[in-house]
Amino acid sequence: MFRRAEEHSLLFALLDGCCAEGNSALVLVEGAVGCGKSEFLETAAEEAERRGALVLRAAGTPAERGHPLAVLGQLTADAPAGALPPPPASETAERVGSMRAFAAAVRELSTSVPVVLCVDDLHHVDELSSRYLLHLARGTRRSRVLLVLAGSAHDRGADPLLRTELLRLPHFVPLRLARLGPEAVRAMLPHATDSEAAAEVESGAESGAAAGAVAEADRLYEATGGNPLLLRALLQDPQAHPGEAYAQAVLACLHRCGPATDELAAAIAVLDDLATPAHLARLSGATEAAADRALEALSAAGLLAPTSRRGLRHPAARAAVLDRLDPAGRAALHREAALLARASGAPDTAVAGQLLAARHTGEEWALPVLRSAADQHLAQGRPDRAEALLRLAHGACPDDALRAEVGIRLAAVAGRTDPAAAEHHLAAPLAAAGAGLLGPAALGPLARTLAAQGRIDESVEVLERLAAADVRPGGGRGEDPLDGLSAFPRWAVSARAGAPADAPAAPPARLPRTGVHPAALWALPVEPEESTAARSAELFLRGATLAEGTVEPVAQALRTLLHLDGAGRALPWCEEFAHRAALREAAGWQAVFGGLLAEARLRLGDLAGAAETAAEVLSAAPAPGGGALLGAVAATRVRALLAMGRLEEAGAVLARPVPAEAARSVHGLAHLRARGHHALATSRFHAALGDFLDIGRHMKRWGLDRPRVLPWRTDAAEALLRLGEAHQAERFLADQLTTRDAADPWVRGTTLRLRASLREPKERQAMLSRAVDELQRSGDRYELARAMADFGQVLREVGEPARAAMVERRAWHLAGECGAEALCERILPGHTGEGAATVDTADAPDAGLVASLSESERRVALLAVHGDTNREIARKLYITVSTVEQHLTRVYRKLNIPGRQGLPVDLHPGVPEPA
Repeated sequence: MFRRAEEHSLLFALLDGCCAEGNSALVLVEGAVGCGKSEFLETAAEEAERRGALVLRAAGTPAERGHPLAVLGQLTADAPAGALPPPPASETAERVGSMRAFAAAVRELSTSVPVVLCVDDLHHVDELSSRYLLHLARGTRRSRVLLVLAGSAHDRGADPLLRTELLRLPHFVPLRLARLGPEAVRAMLPHATDSEAAAEVESGAESGAAAGAVAEADRLYEATGGNPLLLRALLQDPQAHPGEAYAQAVLACLHRCGPATDELAAAIAVLDDLATPAHLARLSGATEAAADRALEALSAAGLLAPTSRRGLRHPAARAAVLDRLDPAGRAALHREAALLARASGAPDTAVAGQLLAARHTGEEWALPVLRSAADQHLAQGRPDRAEALLRLAHGACPDDALRAEVGIRLAAVAGRTDPAAAEHHLAAPLAAAGAGLLGPAALGPLARTLAAQGRIDESVEVLERLAAADVRPGGGRGEDPLDGLSAFPRWAVSARAGAPADAPAAPPARLPRTGVHPAALWALPVEPEESTAARSAELFLRGATLAEGTVEPVAQALRTLLHLDGAGRALPWCEEFAHRAALREAAGWQAVFGGLLAEARLRLGDLAGAAETAAEVLSAAPAPGGGALLGAVAATRVRALLAMGRLEEAGAVLARPVPAEAARSVHGLAHLRARGHHALATSRFHAALGDFLDIGRHMKRWGLDRPRVLPWRTDAAEALLRLGEAHQAERFLADQLTTRDAADPWVRGTTLRLRASLREPKERQAMLSRAVDELQRSGDRYELARAMADFGQVLREVGEPARAAMVERRAWHLAGECGAEALCERILPGHTGEGAATVDTADAPDAGLVASLSESERRVALLAVHGDTNREIARKLYITVSTVEQHLTRVYRKLNIPGRQGLPVDLHPGVPEPA
């Protein structure tokens, strides 16, 4: 039973007065649909019977509303045999004498037992029965008779004067059942019946459980408006979320609100926020006065939204009403609603919503309204809605040029959720551009979108068409077709030495009339900007928000940070923006930032983390396969799996489809590199070399040849070494050391490692020692492990087995940390798997002892673990050999080890290594 303490107290007092004291009363219980009138009436009957009263029950129904004396017949049939006269014949039923006789019979019955008459749904009682009830109320004022009537507060029934007449009687008691308030809703919840929890909430010292109960009650109240029938139904649905029971309760309430309410409810559901009385009357065919009355009844029942909004209270209620309409009728209503909204000056978003629901684009104003509404939804953070509107608009375009414009916009919007679809949307505009069907207004945006997708060659072709027309998109002056996609966005422009904040990037010689080359978006800053670009990028990221217009500059800032300042610096930022994209459920943005996160982890030697991150991005994509961007993410996973020795799994990932046009995009280069690495791992050296050389040709042609980003020369050199072409390999490696990135520790270290294989043992030893130093500074543990493995091997060749063993232990440990089992097996054959722990941890010093080392001691010990001699350590740290010896002596004493062989292989620098 719903908690109505005040109403029940009044009822029980009237029952006690009738049964114990002989007082009569007339109670009229009113309320909106679903507010518990029938339940309250049943409570009255049960309590009356418990007090020894005779209860006579009846209820009006729409079906019997036209049958005279139908309700009176129910009352007499419920009385003991012969206690009340049967309903009179039709020819005498309307005589006052018949009504008085019925009242007298009830009075006579009350002399032996209190009589309580309960009549439900008074608004459906036939007119003649209602007159008998009125005479009974008048004629039993001094008898033990309690008349309890229940009816709708908004439907006056067949006799609209009945309530007025009842009000005039001195023993009349009105009782209004209102909807439940939020506090009453909370009191009904099973987990909120504890009085102490309620006291906590009232005192403001609510616990976590009490706060959760309040939030749950607020949610239930928001869905039901405190309507008891809706609330009971909602609590029956799984997890109390609107489902089938709730939907059926909504439909039942609407049906019981009156005969015209079904049509009106359909109009309300269709119009939603546009549901004014005038619009409802127009759409439902009712008069405006009838619409007002129906709205009042629905509002009283809690079915309508709060006063700040129009329409039904909950989306599930709206869906329940719309779902029962036949599709054709529903579409017709939405089409009419769109016309009404347009004529009344409603916002484009409201008009477009009706067009979308009707799938209607036949009006001449439909296309611009849909496009305008899509832009507004984007600005308001509703990309899914914008995409749906643009899809409808795309199908309604009357010509190829306009269809291309909408398709370009659709591609930009779809990039948030489905990168493969975003790329596909540009197929038709590209074909139209190739056929010469697009003007400058479409060519500029098309070039921008292609550049943002990394499709450099196609963007260049579009720009060449625009340049050939000698017309800029803005009418000839002032607007660059690639505005916003400069190599120097606002965060990097300020870093350019001597350049004002709004100075454009200098374009390459090609395409002089089309402004910035499309590849500029993917380029790294060069001197003199390089030294400050990473700092500027990080400053930009600190204040950046994630929105449609910021994805490209944020991604560019992350790439700059990753390649200029190291993966360790970029990693937390990549994690942050990948997390933001995931919170927005933007799979396309997740592919962008998750792909960068996977690349950063791979660059740090976190092979398992890189593979897992890439797998998560691919699984979050709307559909498997397709798309150059997703192909690049898959490529990162392939390279990580190959380094882990999982060739078969890498081959399966590599087999996922990649569009043919991906080869002409930046993302396609990642696929080529992964395919080349897989070919190397499977002894297809010529195929690998071909892929790496293709990468080089593209990067040079686009002006993106930066080994920090994609070291194709070292990849090609490795393939050439496998083919026995040492001279050609040396040429590529020497060339890489003349590039602007030659001083980068990662580039220099990986290059020196390969170049050392072309030298005699002594020179190879020195070169690998430098490679180890460089890669230690770079933070790439996997490449460091490879270099140390080679270093250990050459130490054995030159006759230094003790140093070799230490270096190999360290290399093995690093490879194990990275998950590179194949490399572990090469370094120490037979020690992978279960036996690995014994090699790694045998006689290892306690972690607490390692923590006691000073920064200087840790630096010296780390270089010793890397296999450096005391003299080499002294030279690298700019200290004397004696100082090195003193540091090592203290390290041995603190760690309680006999010498170098006991140094822990998992030692890491406590501070950044000196340059």
